[in-house]
Amino acid sequence: MHPCSRDTSTQSQDGPFVYRLGRKIFILERGVRFPHGLLKAVSGESGTAFSFSLRFFSGFIVSLPDILYIQIRNSTMNTKIMTNLYLRYTGTEPESMEALPGAGSNRRYYRLKGTTNLIGVCGTSAEENKAFIYMSRHFHEKGLPVPQVYEVSEDYTCYLQEDLGDELLFQLIAQGRESGLFDDAERQLLEQTIRLLPVLQFKGAEDMDFSVCYPQPEFNRRSILWDLNYFKYCFLKTTGTEFQENRLEDDFDRMADILLQAEPSAFMYRDFQSRNVMIHDGKPYFIDFQGGRKGPVYYDVASFLWQAKANFPDSLRMELIGRYLEALQPFYRITEEDFLKTLRHFVLFRTLQVLGAYGFRGYFEKKPHFLQSIPFAIGNLKVLLEQGYPEYPYLCEVLQCMTDQPQFVYERNKRKLTVSVMSFSYRKGIPEDPSGNGGGYVFDCRAVHNPGKYEQYKQLTGRDKPVIDFLENDGEILTFLEHVDALVDAHVNRFLERGFTHLSVCFGCTGGQHRSVYSAEHVAHHLHEKFGIRVELIHREQQITEIFEAR
Repeated sequence: MHPCSRDTSTQSQDGPFVYRLGRKIFILERGVRFPHGLLKAVSGESGTAFSFSLRFFSGFIVSLPDILYIQIRNSTMNTKIMTNLYLRYTGTEPESMEALPGAGSNRRYYRLKGTTNLIGVCGTSAEENKAFIYMSRHFHEKGLPVPQVYEVSEDYTCYLQEDLGDELLFQLIAQGRESGLFDDAERQLLEQTIRLLPVLQFKGAEDMDFSVCYPQPEFNRRSILWDLNYFKYCFLKTTGTEFQENRLEDDFDRMADILLQAEPSAFMYRDFQSRNVMIHDGKPYFIDFQGGRKGPVYYDVASFLWQAKANFPDSLRMELIGRYLEALQPFYRITEEDFLKTLRHFVLFRTLQVLGAYGFRGYFEKKPHFLQSIPFAIGNLKVLLEQGYPEYPYLCEVLQCMTDQPQFVYERNKRKLTVSVMSFSYRKGIPEDPSGNGGGYVFDCRAVHNPGKYEQYKQLTGRDKPVIDFLENDGEILTFLEHVDALVDAHVNRFLERGFTHLSVCFGCTGGQHRSVYSAEHVAHHLHEKFGIRVELIHREQQITEIFEAR
């Protein structure tokens, strides 16, 4: 038999399906998708066939148990279990059940409405669920802000928990994340959250049975090296960056030595970020802490303040570190200088760990949220490398080569570039370039058939449907804009390659009302959709401004 092959001698067309990889055996129910992406389900005429998608994953197979039996409940089964749990807790069946969007994990979430609203959770790992349920109940006994767990299925695959609503901290700081300027309300929420962190870390650790934690009871050398190799296999190797394995592993070992010396240890949330904080009745609540374990307090601070898409400026990070240290004092006294000396190592480690997760969830599972986060994490890493880590010379050399690759430079520059697209009237003069660069395009739209000559269009603009229909049915402006798009696209591509920050594109017509407005609208939307860059759309004579933020 092939080293990685399907054994069909003892199974029906409906499964279960048996695979061998060397001495390891994998038994799967029909229709199952392997939770870590090593197996890929492919629908066929005669049922469901499975094939390994190993690529570089062969290095991880040694860590898998000798026999895996994975049983995934389908949505109908989940619905039935949730209904029974709700009935058991409230005495009535739910009036409705709504599937909620998932994130990076294999857990499925449901909102059950009826006499009381509850959140239903179904997870494929009973051990992981047990860890969350135990920690939730433990934290609740300590008076910590976490969702209560009310009912649990006998096999620990499903449970009901408190419904805290829909407001994530990540969403509530959206304006600050997109602009880099956080207002007072956003800062207040961030301060509230970071001040609660040491309370969760130390009160949560009191009398806690860390042996329940999944998959590791504590932050140790094995978990550190696993995360670093996660980065190496799931991200670094996919970039094509060349490196010497033994030299890289030497720096990984040095990093593990430094991280393991860090004090103090308490409860380590591990995935403490604004997506895992809900705001309920104006107060922060912590969710998704099932990967928590005993470990150094620095990890969670790094995880929160250097979250890839949080976009915190350095001044705000330092301010929030100050608030964290104030709240830490009743539990552990340390100077800011000593804290920062150790924190920097955890920031680098956490950045590498999340890049590994983004690589796997994005490149291999094709989840767009993780792909979109990569440029932000690379940007964070670039800044860290500028500060220097002499403790890990070869690692820094490899990371520098990786971050300087064209695909990352291009993506990073998308966050720098702003294209200003303006419509104007020639009667009132050609606009000046506000960036001070004095460059860009000015396109004259006056050769295009003018809808402003006709009475029915005189009070309308190029944003109104009748004018849009007139211009597009006439067709002249579409030919004109084909040439404009080609010129501007080439210019934007070059600016992204070279890291320029501003380009001006202006459209003029007689009154700045019809043809120029339509053209500016078209180009602004085209550039934002094609390149994902920041676009300022300005209709000067209409006194209208719109901002399309970089994606």
